[in-house]
Amino acid sequence: MANTRHKVNIIGHKNPDTDSICSALAYTYLKNQLGDNATYEARRAGQVNRETEFVLKHFDVEAPRLCTDVSPQVKDIDIRRQPGIDAEMSVRAAWTMMRDVEIDTLCAVGPDRELQGLISIKDIANANMDLFDTEVLSKAGTSYRNVLSTLEGQMLVGDPDARITRGRIFIGTSPEIMDGAVHPGDLVLVTNRYEVQMCAIDCGAGAIVVCCGSAVPRTILARAQEKGCMVITTPFDSYAAARLISTAAPVRHFMRTRDLMLFSVNTPVEDARKVMASVRHRYFPVLDENGKYCGVISRRNMLNVHRKQVIMVDHNERGQAVDGLEQAEILEVIDHHRLGSLETTEPVYFRNVPVGCTATIVYTIFGEKNIPIPKAIAGLLLSAILSDTLMFRSPTSTMLDKAAAEALAVIAEEDIPTYAEQMFEAGADLAGRTADDVFFSDFKVFSRGDAKFGVGQSIYMTAKSIAAAEALVKPFLTEALAQAGVPMVFFMCTNMKDQTTDLLFCGQDAGEIVSEAFHTGVQDGMAVLPGVVSRKKQLIPPLMAAIQARQG
Repeated sequence: MANTRHKVNIIGHKNPDTDSICSALAYTYLKNQLGDNATYEARRAGQVNRETEFVLKHFDVEAPRLCTDVSPQVKDIDIRRQPGIDAEMSVRAAWTMMRDVEIDTLCAVGPDRELQGLISIKDIANANMDLFDTEVLSKAGTSYRNVLSTLEGQMLVGDPDARITRGRIFIGTSPEIMDGAVHPGDLVLVTNRYEVQMCAIDCGAGAIVVCCGSAVPRTILARAQEKGCMVITTPFDSYAAARLISTAAPVRHFMRTRDLMLFSVNTPVEDARKVMASVRHRYFPVLDENGKYCGVISRRNMLNVHRKQVIMVDHNERGQAVDGLEQAEILEVIDHHRLGSLETTEPVYFRNVPVGCTATIVYTIFGEKNIPIPKAIAGLLLSAILSDTLMFRSPTSTMLDKAAAEALAVIAEEDIPTYAEQMFEAGADLAGRTADDVFFSDFKVFSRGDAKFGVGQSIYMTAKSIAAAEALVKPFLTEALAQAGVPMVFFMCTNMKDQTTDLLFCGQDAGEIVSEAFHTGVQDGMAVLPGVVSRKKQLIPPLMAAIQARQG
């Protein structure tokens, strides 16, 4: 039997930038082309910013699906794929199925697999113990087919598809007892005695059940036909037939349909555990992504949780990673940043290269694996490199980045200066944007020891765009500080052409730390930093050094 292909998520950091999205998409294409026993899917850990939107639209590529948490979900455990049952199934048939497949709960579903209710072995036991409900078959509108199946019987007179709509279950023993006791519509269990059978019919019985497989005389059949009375024969004796007959009722009459304890395949395992611990049910229905029944789970299933498998691109710090990472299995890390606070339970493939962009590393791997790069993928990789290196102006940019970009530009059929200007202008467009959107569109949290702070950055082509961005973001900094949950936040308004950054900041002692880190004055919550354009190489190290010097 062929091995089941498992899914691996390739995902970048929170508040993804163009490199994070494009490298995830390109590396996903590469891994799927290599054809191992897995299906790779690119995901994103946040909203796509305007620059990346432009890139994806330009090369006609769909954005990855959003993934904010890689904690295990119900879909990551072994769901018992127990088929749903028809709500018309008899109680006896349901009990037999439970016994044969060793399960104590069955789920009733409609034609489109919509969950209608569930019945447990406890529900069946309660139904069987209600010995005085002699009208159960009529109350439930039981099909005669259920009666025939339950009693392993044969219908001699009547329509098997008819339903019992009135009357009680009655055991006919003698004409003297039956006279006045059998009412119209009753279902009467009789023996082979001719006079008992005839008496039941003449009393207006809706059906008679002849036990012990006894032959039924033609005169009885003719009289039953005349009076509209069903005639059924069963091989069971009167005692067994009387015990069994009520179990012909359909499960819909007994099943629970309201306030059902159920889960979606997307329900976090931890949430499911809490619910299971609060009730005494054993099995719980599971609905798929479309809200359709797909199986059941029990507490025992929780013992074997399959952790989500993840490949991290463009980050290796826990604080920048998607939530739930500690409960996932990290397979690879492809990155160009400093080593952060990430820990793994097992060895992983870790590729960290001091270049200006993760996409440069991905491009190199394409060459190593001899995988041709399609035009759209080349365009994505090119865009990531131009974005992260500020079109080779960033001090993080290397000759490897430039060589990769030039080669990719040929495949993507793009002129680097023209395309880069279009891309940066799209990212700088502030029309309709909020301060929250601008500040957090490319925001990362950095930590080392007790030092922790967040930095956002936007790249602009003109002083007019920078002034507009500063006017939007500056009043928002206090709120951004609260949302980020860190002691200090910084925002880089970088002028790509002038190679200058206006650094906005908020937080305790943030102004003094900026002044000490860059030996410059600060005014009105801002410092001008000529020549500083790289967050990773030019901003973070001095800030970290200044903060740690104060702490220590």
